Amino acid sequence: MSLTFREFAEFCSSIEKISSTLEITAKIAGFLKKIEDDEDLYDIVLFLTGRVYPPWDERELGVGIGLVYEALKLATGAEKPKIENLLRETGDLGKTAELLMRKRKQLTLFQEELTIRKIREVFDTMSALTGEGSQKRKIRLLADLYVSSTPIEARYLTRLVLGEMRLGVGEGIMRDAIAKAWGVSSELVERAYMITNDFGRVAVVVKNEGKEGLKKLKIQLHIPAKMMLAQVAESVDSAVKEMGKVAVEWKFDGTRVQIHWGNGKVTIFSRRLENVTRALPDVVEEVKRAVKEGVILDGEAVAIKDGKPMPFQHILRRFRRKHEIGKMLEKIPIKVYVFDILFADGEETIDLPLSERRALLESVVGKSEKILPAEQKVTDRVEDIEDMYHQALNAGHEGVMMKNPKSPYIPGKRGKHWLKLKPVMENLDLVVVGGEWGEGKRSHVISSYELACIDEQGRLLRVGKVATGFTDEELEELTELFKPLIEYQEGKKIKFRPYYVFEVAYQEIQKSPKYESSYALRFPRFVRLRDDKSVDEADTIDRVARLYEAQFKSKKQI
Repeated sequence: MSLTFREFAEFCSSIEKISSTLEITAKIAGFLKKIEDDEDLYDIVLFLTGRVYPPWDERELGVGIGLVYEALKLATGAEKPKIENLLRETGDLGKTAELLMRKRKQLTLFQEELTIRKIREVFDTMSALTGEGSQKRKIRLLADLYVSSTPIEARYLTRLVLGEMRLGVGEGIMRDAIAKAWGVSSELVERAYMITNDFGRVAVVVKNEGKEGLKKLKIQLHIPAKMMLAQVAESVDSAVKEMGKVAVEWKFDGTRVQIHWGNGKVTIFSRRLENVTRALPDVVEEVKRAVKEGVILDGEAVAIKDGKPMPFQHILRRFRRKHEIGKMLEKIPIKVYVFDILFADGEETIDLPLSERRALLESVVGKSEKILPAEQKVTDRVEDIEDMYHQALNAGHEGVMMKNPKSPYIPGKRGKHWLKLKPVMENLDLVVVGGEWGEGKRSHVISSYELACIDEQGRLLRVGKVATGFTDEELEELTELFKPLIEYQEGKKIKFRPYYVFEVAYQEIQKSPKYESSYALRFPRFVRLRDDKSVDEADTIDRVARLYEAQFKSKKQI
């Protein structure tokens, strides 16, 4: 029998009160271990991390804050102003829904006990709805769930449909909980997750097949693996000393893509592992024409016009475009520079050394002006690396990548095998949590944005507001982008559901009692929207603290 949603909600409530990551991990492990039904286990693992589907799955609920308001109104009779007032008091739409359920005048005779399976069935129905009338049908389906909900179920149902569970259960906690529940190593669970990007699947496999089942999991076409990451190089000298021979490539000013070409179709994933295939029909056609089928390639999509890279924001416009994509093909032409290969001829290639993967990559990519192997030079000469670095900067790109030719491809890992060298920039990537409407001629746009870093449990800690660095065009675009994320407004002030990340520059970091982080940015300036980064990839409070200390030391030395 399927687990009840109330049991799940009560468990969520119990771990929400815990601050110790070890204690949360142990409680989740115990809870997961008791779940007998595989479908329930799959869903509960995803739900605990705030997901209804894995990030690469094209299905989505399509439920925004406005739709939740309508469903709550239908289920409880509460008008929008009342919901907004409660939201101002609680700061959480989940707790607001809980309060509204408590205040309901009567219970319906048609209430049915909600189970995990029932929730999944309704979610799948909602995600399949399209076209005229689909929004009204979604409101009705969600309202029906609210009608059958107890107050505590309403809290977590609301959070789940908005993808914000507020439990502090990140990837690390879920990885360790699954490992603890079935007595396998965290490293094995992590590897399985990095190549499937689906903790639900990992949990079901380890429950039924143990560590041997995890070892059998391999990279598959059209299911993205996490992308290998680089860390900042201390210097060119230290990289050459560490690696001996260095494979040097330009660091392009674009956005990362993973291209899957096999079984007659092409699928393209972003760095966030979102399916962006529809936005890139020109790339899809060129891959089919110029690349040997049966491969997974890693690369960078760059918007290039008249031989020069266009600003990073342009390529994000291509990625976000859902309609009239054809009009964007000429406005924002794209080239993809591929630099690695994860799969070929039915086999993973990630354990091969980079030098062998590079030869394989060159053998599968034919002549093309749109899909090109990134130029690579293998050298142990510091002068050669510095030459390539200056060439990249002069061409309008970010710098160079220095890679160990002997290294494997390690999905999701940031280590010394890949080093990035670019001009010293201590910018921060911060989550946008609030904003404020402008004045005068800017009264129709959101003119400033409130920013937050994250702590180790995923909580958001504010560090300041940014109101400079935007063009008028960017303010218009960002306003349209953020409107669906507005939870409530108070005068000109706005609270957003956290979803987008800004890269910001600043003059310095100061200590400040004004914000929960205890820090404030002095003269922050908007650099760009990091649409390729998810909230959990934003900078941490630890990094803010390190940058604060570093600037303090440098002042002492002057």
